[in-house]
Amino acid sequence: MSSASDVIEFDDLAAPRLTEAQRQILDYTESRAVDLDIATMLAEARMQAGVDDLDDTDGFSDRLAAHVAAIEADTGLTQLARMTLRARVVRLLRNRLSLTDLIKRYPEIESIPVEKPFIVVGMPRSGTTHLVNLVAADPRRRALPYWESQEPIPALGRGPDIYGVDPRYARVKAEHDALMASTPLVAAMHDRYPEAIEEEVEILDLDLASYVLEWHARVPDWRDYYLGLDQTRHYAYLKKVLQALTFLRGPRAWVLKSPQHCEQLGPLMATFPDATVAFTHRDPVAVIQSAITMMAYGDRMRRTSIDPDWLLDYWTDRVHRLLSACVRDRELVPADRSIDVAFHHLNGNELPLLEQLYARGGVELTSKARKRFEQYLDSNPRGKHGHIRYDLQRHFGVSAEDLRGRFDFYFDRFDVRPES
Repeated sequence: MSSASDVIEFDDLAAPRLTEAQRQILDYTESRAVDLDIATMLAEARMQAGVDDLDDTDGFSDRLAAHVAAIEADTGLTQLARMTLRARVVRLLRNRLSLTDLIKRYPEIESIPVEKPFIVVGMPRSGTTHLVNLVAADPRRRALPYWESQEPIPALGRGPDIYGVDPRYARVKAEHDALMASTPLVAAMHDRYPEAIEEEVEILDLDLASYVLEWHARVPDWRDYYLGLDQTRHYAYLKKVLQALTFLRGPRAWVLKSPQHCEQLGPLMATFPDATVAFTHRDPVAVIQSAITMMAYGDRMRRTSIDPDWLLDYWTDRVHRLLSACVRDRELVPADRSIDVAFHHLNGNELPLLEQLYARGGVELTSKARKRFEQYLDSNPRGKHGHIRYDLQRHFGVSAEDLRGRFDFYFDRFDVRPES
């Protein structure tokens, strides 16, 4: 890969030239086979949590088995990737155990209201991260930072130390530092530093019922399994986690966001009927090329080989499914409590859009909030970590025009501008 000033261009996406640090990491981890035995992972999670009740009253064990089976079916993962996924499963189990115990001790948690949230819904790279971080700058809003999304519920007796440092934050900070050392260009695509606002589907996955695993491995079986679940009850579980987080560190009104909501608008609105929703819209070609370039770059550490054709086919289909559902179900969100934000109208036009969003939500846009928004915009210019130069034809063998042709239905429905 090469860079000129702040422009980053990949010339080794399909056949990566690993750095010495990357080679050392893979050499070390490949010699250590990773076992995904469910009983062993459960035992580790119970030991970490200090409690035993997993709350397996709604088929959770079946979802756990399907989740692990999908990972095992992906035979192209490096041992490093399997190690990361194993740690993720144990972490999810530990947090579910801790949540179950917390609610047993404080049953009033399930009576805490989650009122009038702002929810950002749109594809990756369509401005969702920019918009949710901006709204989160309002001190009246509660958001989900990345460190908290990874470990939302502290284990018994493992809170902040005498200096006020939360060990959950410290662990995520160490993981982020390691990621930046192994794949530093991730920051230019989607930098998940500890304080960055994250998607709540990360905490929905305490119920092992989200699409998140699709971003970590090649798991079409899990996609099909997830799409067959009754998401209304799983979104109710998400609400329960939000109630617990409000209990632990609140209360304030929430701002949420996730691309997954595009295909779950029914469950979303059933769970948060008084929400105000901001839909972001962008040329699907820009979304897909960004997603698959990011995936291919990460795959140099996750996979034994890169398969650009698979990435193109899978994620074109996945974005098509998400956007088709969004077009189908957009009217489930009342017009008087939602706005549509075109990507080409977002940058430089944030304050008028926020005025519209706040008006639809019946929330006063105070001078203090405006000042915070302006400070955030000044501190976070677009391309802060550099610009990626994408090349669909070179890396994935398809033209933007050919790819865009599959999404006429989306261009017909929303104010979306084709990008070069």
